[in-house]
Formats: sequence, C-alpha cells, structure tokens
Amino acid sequence: MLEQAEHRSLSPLAQKAGQSRGRLRPEPESEVRTCFQRDRDRIIHSKSFRRLKDKTQVFLAPEGDHYRTRLTHTLEVAQIARTIARALRLNEDLAEAIALGHDLGHTPFGHAGERVLNQIHPGGFSHNQQSLRIVDCLEKGTGLNLTWEVRDGILNHPGDLQASTLEGKIIKLADRAAYVNHDIDDAIRAKIISACDLPKECRQILGETHSQRINTLVKDIIKASWDQPDITMSPEVRAAMQELREHLFKTVYFGSPAKTEEAKAERMLADLYHYLVEHPEILPGPPAGDPHRAACDYVSGMTDRFAVNQYGRFFVPGSWRLPE
Repeated sequence: MLEQAEHRSLSPLAQKAGQSRGRLRPEPESEVRTCFQRDRDRIIHSKSFRRLKDKTQVFLAPEGDHYRTRLTHTLEVAQIARTIARALRLNEDLAEAIALGHDLGHTPFGHAGERVLNQIHPGGFSHNQQSLRIVDCLEKGTGLNLTWEVRDGILNHPGDLQASTLEGKIIKLADRAAYVNHDIDDAIRAKIISACDLPKECRQILGETHSQRINTLVKDIIKASWDQPDITMSPEVRAAMQELREHLFKTVYFGSPAKTEEAKAERMLADLYHYLVEHPEILPGPPAGDPHRAACDYVSGMTDRFAVNQYGRFFVPGSWRLPE
C-alpha cells in the first residue's frame, strides 16, 4: 500500500521505493516499511550514527553546549532535505536516509582529521568513501546492506560528484545550506565574527538571520527545481551562498581562533594511525589483512574524546595520566 501510494502521490521524477535497484545482498522485504524507510532506520540504529554526537563539526572542544556537532549537523541536513523533497513531491524517505548517512565516515576533529588521514593513508582518505565503506562493510561486521539509491547518494554528495537520483542531489545543496549557515551561527556565538561582518549584498539577498537565510535558500531551491530534472538554485542566490562560503573560509575555517588546536589534533591522529599500523594486534576484532586499512578504519571511526583517551593510553606514561 505504501509503494502504491508513492506512485499516486509522488512526482514522475521521484525515485519510487518499488523501483529500487535493490541491495548488495537480496533479503525479504518488510511488511510495514518501504526499502528506503528500512535504510533510514538501520542508519539511525547504527553505532556509527551514535558516535557522530561526539565528533567535531568546526569547533574543537568548544566551551558551550550549543555548538554544532557532526550529529546535529546531520539532523539539520535531514530536516532541510525533507522539506525540499516534500515540496517537490520527491521521495522524503530516500532523501532522509541519504542525509542521515552522508557523514557517517567523518573523522574525529572535523576536517582536520580527514585532512591528515588523506595525507598519510596509502590511497588517500575521503569521508564520503568512508561513509560508504561503513554501510557496506564495517557496521555490524557485514555492513547495513542498504539500497543502491541510498548508497549512491551517500557516496556522491560532496564536491563535483553527482548523485543519480534527485533525492541524492537534494543532499548536496541541503548539506551546504546547513553548514554555511550553522557555521556562521557558531562563529558569531564564539565571537570570531559578528553578523555585520557578513557581506552586505549577501545579507540583502539571503537575509539577516539564520532562519531567514535558511528559508530563502530552501524556497529558492524549490522554485528553481520545480518540475525540472535537476536540483538547482537561481544564479543570484547560488552566488550569494557561494560568497558566504568563501567568507567563512577566509574568516573562520582557516587561521581563526576556532582552528588554533587543529595542528595538535592532526599530530595526535597521525601518531595514533602509525602506532596502530605497527601494532595491529591492539585493534578489536579478527586480524585484518591490511594493517594500514585497519588502522584507518579504526582511527576514522573514533570520537574526539576516545581519540584523546587512546592517545594518552599509548603515548603518556600511566603514572602521568589524569583519572578518566
């Protein structure tokens, strides 16, 4: 009945659950949930998803309870994606599942962790590929066996990559709309920038407040993408969002007080990685074939707090460590 309802109510451009390309391993269908609803639920119940609450978004160990974490960022992306998908009569369940899984592979300490693993791990490292590896292989030891459409959206959300479904393409813009605006919010809270520091033309086009900017971006995506075979934005709004993003790179992402501890975090993760490559017997679970791959999987899956504790365990004499 749910699948039939999708055919009646969703746009002809939407990805229908009943037309999914299926899973890596065939399995019986649920009697009460579509395949995309099951994928969403599997991600929410995974350990990788729960660990996002203790992973840095931008600010390392901030002094305050209201700064974003990787988990709250993920939830904001999911909310924006669902709003856009609902308005365009696309598949909300698919969009939500991709949004909830898109950052599962992010490292501790935000992009600093991703940067250092990309430098030292043979073959490099990217969080979207690691997210796919988590849902395909690592979670539960055999992966979550998600549908092709969710996996495609998770892999192809960043940069110039393009998802195959419109729901996957929503995540690219929802992700950017979320982080550009909540990073502004956090930077203002940290007194790194003030609202009046934002480019005046961007404020005139997008709005003065966090909610005004999100509202402008969401409505513009809906209007520009209506009955179109793509998810897009108007040139004016896209340019304003890109200018805001570039402003954040100049004032927050590089060289600001928010980044003063990143060098220490990078050194910590590099030391942990190399130590685990040399001592693979420490890693949990059965021995892995490639110690570099096993060390990368383990380090990238750590929360900020666990990484600090493990560093103390391996590199700080026991008598010097503070009680946990």
